[in-house]
Amino acid sequence: MKKSMGLFTAMMLVLVLALAACSSGDSKKSESSVDGKDTFTVGMEAGYAPFNWTQKDDSNGAVKIDGNAEYAGGYDVQIAKKIADSMGKKLVIVKTEWDGLIPGLISGKIDAVIAGMSPTPERKKSVDFSDIYYASNLVMVVKSDGKYADATSIDDFSGAKITGQLNTSHYTVIDQIKGVKKETAADNFSAMRVALESGKIDGYVSERPEGISASAANDKYKMIEFKDGSGFKADPVESSIAVGVKKDSELTKEINKALEKITEEERQQLMETEIKNQPAAK
Repeated sequence: MKKSMGLFTAMMLVLVLALAACSSGDSKKSESSVDGKDTFTVGMEAGYAPFNWTQKDDSNGAVKIDGNAEYAGGYDVQIAKKIADSMGKKLVIVKTEWDGLIPGLISGKIDAVIAGMSPTPERKKSVDFSDIYYASNLVMVVKSDGKYADATSIDDFSGAKITGQLNTSHYTVIDQIKGVKKETAADNFSAMRVALESGKIDGYVSERPEGISASAANDKYKMIEFKDGSGFKADPVESSIAVGVKKDSELTKEINKALEKITEEERQQLMETEIKNQPAAK
């Protein structure tokens, strides 16, 4: 009887150890995924066409948003796919409000920010950036049949109600317009388009691709480009876009290697394609 009990105890011990080993293996597998060894987790608003937007399906190369039934499309998504492929990782898109992108990066919730973000000196205090992957210029978006549709200079917007996105250079440069009525900064571009159409504002500051996107999506919008000397004075970095990563991240070098493979011609063609692919305005 003692032998039988001893054998039973030994068998139970082996079973417990086996289960513990399996549990440990699952834990390591989970940690591997969280560490990003097999995934490249990217944060973006998915609401800044043509750089990024939200759609209902995977058409035109859109990627499913993590924990969401919808998909993310746009220029940033295509760039993120190329980077992930270059690194041999699976791309994961996390939809995040603009103000939550850098905190999400610092906390480790995401590996990178690919969201039409400029590598400004202020942001560089908190995070690092890759090489530039797109450069543009600042424009104004107005109503096509409105008072400012024929504007050619920022001086023409004296007395106009103008806004820009919160915590961006788009909003700060508004101060360069003498006599402007600077409205409260908006959380996103969708809100600004709605405010413009309703007459709550006369225009908003944006970058050229978004301006083209707005006028292409809805003929009620018009993009105003300014000639040299008549537009906003801004550091070129303010309208340049790079990938945001954690301070001293090893990903920076890998991301730059991936970006080197994308020619300037490919980048321009990709932007033109994504402007055409954007969902129609509601």
